[in-house]
Amino acid sequence: MPPTSELHVSERRRRVEVDGEPRWGILEGDSIRLDGGGAVPERDALYLAPVEPTKILAVHLTYRSRVEEYAARIPPEPSYFLKPPSTLNGHRRSIRLAKGARFLNYEGELAVVIGRRMKGVPLDDVLSYVAGYTCANDVGMHDFRHADRGSMLRVKGQDGFLPLGPELVPASDLDPSAFALRTYLNGEVVQETTADDLLFGVAYQLADLCRTITLEPGDVVLTGTPANSRPMKAGDVVEVEIDGLGRLTNTVDEWDVDLTGPGEQLQVSAQTLHVALAIPEDEAERRVAEGRT
Repeated sequence: MPPTSELHVSERRRRVEVDGEPRWGILEGDSIRLDGGGAVPERDALYLAPVEPTKILAVHLTYRSRVEEYAARIPPEPSYFLKPPSTLNGHRRSIRLAKGARFLNYEGELAVVIGRRMKGVPLDDVLSYVAGYTCANDVGMHDFRHADRGSMLRVKGQDGFLPLGPELVPASDLDPSAFALRTYLNGEVVQETTADDLLFGVAYQLADLCRTITLEPGDVVLTGTPANSRPMKAGDVVEVEIDGLGRLTNTVDEWDVDLTGPGEQLQVSAQTLHVALAIPEDEAERRVAEGRT
C-alpha cells in the first residue's frame, strides 16, 4: 500500500516488517497474508504503524473529563501541536523509558487517517475524506515539560512515542461520534471514555485543521485523550482499546542512555507534576519549592 494521491481502505490492513522491509497485509486466521504474496504467522509478526504519513497532528485538551481533572477552564477552541513521523511505533513494540526519567505517561487516543487531500473542507463533508481509524498511544515524557513551551517537541516528539495499531480499519467500520475507548496498564483499566466526553468532535477538529493546513492522504490526526493519563515504569504493559478497532499493546523498556549534553536537561518542574499527575498547579509549585518531587 504505497503512498498515493488517494488512500482508499476497504478492508482491515496491517503493516509488518519482513526481512527488514515494510509490507502491508490482511489478517486471515492465524496468519497475515502479505500483498504481493507470502504470509507470516501473526504471533511472530513484527508490527509497524499501519500508516505512512507526511505529518502527524495532535490536539491539546479536548475531553471534558481531562479539563475537569486539571480544574482548567474549558478552552474556547482546540489547539494543536505536531509530532514527527519518527515517533511512529508499532503494535507489540517497546516504548523506551530513558535512564533518569520518571514521568513517561500513556495517553490512549483515537487516530484518524486521511484518505483524500483536505483543504478548506466544510464541517459537514470532512468525514468523507477519512480513510480509516486506528488506536493510538500519544506517549509523553514530562520530565521535559519545562522545555519547548507549548510545542512539546521533547515531551511528545521522541522516537517511538506514537504506537499505532494493530491495524488500519476502514472509515465505514467506525462512527467517530459514538466510540468507546479504554486504556489498560498491566491489565487494569486506567482510562475509560466515550465520544460523548469530547468537547470538540472528530469532524470539528478536522474541519478546523484543514482551514489552514493541507492534510494529505495518509496523514494522521490524534484526537485527544481523556482523564487519568499517568506515568509508566519499566516492565509495564500498556494497551489502548477502541471498540471495533482492536487493542494496541506495548511494553515499556528501560533505555540505558545518557541524555546529558547540550540543551535542556531532565527536570521535575511544577508543570511536570501538574500535567503528569494531575496535581493542582498551586500544589505542584509548593511541592517543587519544598523539594517534594
